[in-house]
Amino acid sequence: MSEQSTQQPTEITEAQRAEWVRAQFQKANEYLATKGIIPDNVAVSESRYLPPLVAVWKLNTRDAKSFWVISGDLPTDHMPVTAAPNAREAIRAFALHWQLKAEQIAQAGFTDKTQVDFANLLVNRAEGLYNLFDNEPLWQGQ
Repeated sequence: MSEQSTQQPTEITEAQRAEWVRAQFQKANEYLATKGIIPDNVAVSESRYLPPLVAVWKLNTRDAKSFWVISGDLPTDHMPVTAAPNAREAIRAFALHWQLKAEQIAQAGFTDKTQVDFANLLVNRAEGLYNLFDNEPLWQGQ
């Protein structure tokens, strides 16, 4: 075996983790802004992050609306906070939503490579999200 194949992945430092969380928070806010939604604050205690994979933010607006926003190594997306009672359930809701969206793309008969690739990405990330949702040790203490 080569030395490279036996190396463990390097742990990220606390500074790298903090930078990743900050970048994902900014990404989530910018995404909502493109949808015409201006966040006012974040419910930090209800948000969850697993660098460098995924962050789930509960963002509140000035007009008393709240949204779950997901960002990370996956498409950034949002849903009303009423769709899920907590970050874990929001992850499951995003996974299900993406599977449905991928199915709609497939049933629409798109042959455009971009659409097919996007549908495949959605399926892949939805499966990964569901595995995170289903990983009980990650959610201890929630």
